[in-house]
Amino acid sequence: MNTTTSQTRYEPVPGWAKLPMGVTFRGDATSVAVDSKDNVYVFNRGTEPIAVFDVDGNFLKGMGHGEFVRPHGIEIDRNDDLYLVDDNGHFVQKRTNEGQVVFTIGTKGEPCDWQSGGMFNRPTDVAIHPDTGELFVSDGYGNSRIHKFDPDGQHMMSWGEPGTDPGQFSLPHNISMLGLDKVVVADRENFRLQIFTTGGEFVEQIHIHHPMSVTQGKGDDDNLYVGEMIPPPVQQGVRNLGAMIAVLSSEGDYQQHLGGPLPG
Repeated sequence: MNTTTSQTRYEPVPGWAKLPMGVTFRGDATSVAVDSKDNVYVFNRGTEPIAVFDVDGNFLKGMGHGEFVRPHGIEIDRNDDLYLVDDNGHFVQKRTNEGQVVFTIGTKGEPCDWQSGGMFNRPTDVAIHPDTGELFVSDGYGNSRIHKFDPDGQHMMSWGEPGTDPGQFSLPHNISMLGLDKVVVADRENFRLQIFTTGGEFVEQIHIHHPMSVTQGKGDDDNLYVGEMIPPPVQQGVRNLGAMIAVLSSEGDYQQHLGGPLPG
């Protein structure tokens, strides 16, 4: 068993990503995914939008030159295909592991009306059901919606609206599968995680500081890992507020925080 507990200890690996001369993330390595060979894919806003590294951090290749507006989210399915979310491009794209486009959901540069519930207005992330291949897209900066698609990218259903009640969202910023029958959404500006069935029925909510990202562990590790955003300007310099990773059990019980009491 590799399940994290409150006694598990982590250490950073300085300089893990070995970037070749001329390759940079330009300060925005926005999302990370790992394939079946333990290669690491960094979706970023730099010179190589899809930067691929081996497990030791050696740079393998880059893809997607000039093809994205503002990279935001990445996920990899069991076949090692890539799913990429471009928020300012207003589209979600499936690509092969070699970077060839399989399909695109949405039209690049053409958002739906702001907070209309359509598809898309600055989508943020995608989750993939490991058995069915169904897609769940969080949408986003200009919407308050979760969209569900079949494995071919055909729309199945959507749920959510602006607000603070259960099932409402204030910037759904990230989404992950939770087991095989639920999804968990980082409802960022409502300072909570919301859990739903894969059919969009509200299950529960978990209060947490400014959640930017959420993912469930792999294999025997079913814990939740939540990236917490830095505090707003009025609270800058206050200790123990964000810029950390919260580790929760799959039931939402607190395990530990990774990171220091202040950013940096």
